[in-house]
Amino acid sequence: MNKMEKYYFATGRRKSSIVQARLMRGKGKILTVSGDEITDKLLVEEVQKPLELVSKKDEYDITIKSNGGGFSSLRGAARLAVARALAKIDPEFEKTLKKEDFLTRDPREKERKKPGLKRARRAPQWAKR
Repeated sequence: MNKMEKYYFATGRRKSSIVQARLMRGKGKILTVSGDEITDKLLVEEVQKPLELVSKKDEYDITIKSNGGGFSSLRGAARLAVARALAKIDPEFEKTLKKEDFLTRDPREKERKKPGLKRARRAPQWAKR
């Protein structure tokens, strides 16, 4: 990877996952920051959805840096990051991606634990006697 190469950068979040994505001209590879190719089939499919929508699947290499969260939230955050980076490339892409709801951050977060309860809403078992 050439240091002077132009790339498009965006951040995506979901639950407690944060993903930073870089898009640069290439052959359609999806890599981690260390340079390893991502092999998780579900993650690759999710990241390629925005690219397929704008018909640019094999034109951009994607470098992904992730932090926190589980597998599901990681996939959602990665999809959002790639979609945001595509929106920076071309305003027409932004319209298409927005129409398919790819630029909307999922606002659902874990609800906080309340005092006197076991979890956010789970009350201790009630005993009649």
